[in-house]
Amino acid sequence: MRILIIEDDAQLSDVLRLQFEQEGIQADHVANGADAVYYALQTVYDVIILDRMLPGMDGLSLLKAIRENKIHTPVILATAVDSVKERIAGLNLGADDYIAKPYDIGELLARIRALTRRPGLLSDTGTLAFADLAFCAQSHELSCGKETVKLSGREALLMEYFLKNPGQTLPRQLIYARIWGPDGEVEDGNLDTYIYYLRKRLRTLNSQVSIQTVHGIGYRADAPGKNEVSP
Repeated sequence: MRILIIEDDAQLSDVLRLQFEQEGIQADHVANGADAVYYALQTVYDVIILDRMLPGMDGLSLLKAIRENKIHTPVILATAVDSVKERIAGLNLGADDYIAKPYDIGELLARIRALTRRPGLLSDTGTLAFADLAFCAQSHELSCGKETVKLSGREALLMEYFLKNPGQTLPRQLIYARIWGPDGEVEDGNLDTYIYYLRKRLRTLNSQVSIQTVHGIGYRADAPGKNEVSP
């Protein structure tokens, strides 16, 4: 799981990132609206934690900009201004949840899990399922029936991304940003090499799932009669 923290309180951000790291969650941090929009556009996040009071562009304006850019990532709006009017304004602009400052990190983690507990995202056990595949994000093990293969770190990140978005065409640039990071340097052929590795893993497992090339755009994980993650 990968989270974007939009927060100008450096001490709070450091605490959050440390706690997320202990939970096995990757976290990027930005402290202003301009950087936040850039990161949100360049990287696919599972959840965005957005501070209401930011320097320059305030949290509600930033939330509006995020939604206007067709970014549908779940957003938890965090603020010290805990009023009904404030909550309504945030929810109407596209926030998915609301948490009042100061908050308990345990509660924040629970809210993150609640938002991501849906088809296509990691379960509490860290397992994804699609068609005849099961993938354990923690152990990097990909299974089909009784057969199991172990993926490398980069293969695991790529497979996790495909299984979180089954049946969806993932543009190459989004894959680069999600797997190598918004500032990562990667040669164009590297992605094709890892796609080849994953296809080879799927053939070894004799899985129904295939990774299709969408020419001129990117790739899509698909299976006969399937377009969403199994319940």
